[in-house]
Amino acid sequence: MAQIVSSNADLAPGDLKSAALDLSSFQIDRIRTANDPLFGIAYAALWAEFGAKDEMELRETLAQRFGLAPRMLYEMILVRRGGEFVAVRDHTAAVADGAAVVHLSHNLVAPHERRTGIAGWLRAWPIQAARECLATQGLPADAPVTLLAEMELDRPDDEARAIRLKAYERGGFRKIAHAVVPYHQPDFRAFAAIDATGGARPLPFQLVVRRVGKEGEHTISGREVRGLVRALYAIYAPQFRPADLAHPLLAPDRLPPDDAVIPLLPPTQC
Repeated sequence: MAQIVSSNADLAPGDLKSAALDLSSFQIDRIRTANDPLFGIAYAALWAEFGAKDEMELRETLAQRFGLAPRMLYEMILVRRGGEFVAVRDHTAAVADGAAVVHLSHNLVAPHERRTGIAGWLRAWPIQAARECLATQGLPADAPVTLLAEMELDRPDDEARAIRLKAYERGGFRKIAHAVVPYHQPDFRAFAAIDATGGARPLPFQLVVRRVGKEGEHTISGREVRGLVRALYAIYAPQFRPADLAHPLLAPDRLPPDDAVIPLLPPTQC
């Protein structure tokens, strides 16, 4: 089993609280198969938080995603202390155009462990999955790495969301404005629900990215954005029917052209 190596070099410059956190009291486990005894604990925590919102995949979907290795690397990271739940996150690393892209799916920290610095590590550890994925493809460890997350559209009245965005901003992430890049997430509903309502209904989301080592850059090219979205849809593809992924809102021609220069905004900027 791959081991977690907690290197401060992977933290974003603003994650000072995380850099000062003593990790020696935590048990940190990587989960790479649905047969892992810890998978049930990790999945139950995520399902309790995200399942009712239709934001969590079914167990069988994740079992399939685990099986994509080594072409793509899906994993959960479960953090405990004294046997008690602290946090869990899951993510998928993939290689596209000679670079690694890590889709940050879900992140959950126990209320009593928030604002301790553990969240910064949950954003940094996926970089290791990216490097491992690069190695399996014969690419150098210093190839570009981008962490990518989907966020709901701006809602100034949503305090919890505002807190998440502040954390992403502190963690070196920048926002690709939806007005410029009209990204949509595929319809995660059950196939029966999709068919009963006349077809797939992709949802509008904003993309926030941390381009590791390039956190100070405030623009991104259309070509890079297209590559990120292609990688994200490729990660999603095995769990969707081709017809649902062919929805016009998911068409690549809705994205800016390769030569476009797109501003990267602070995640908290509406």
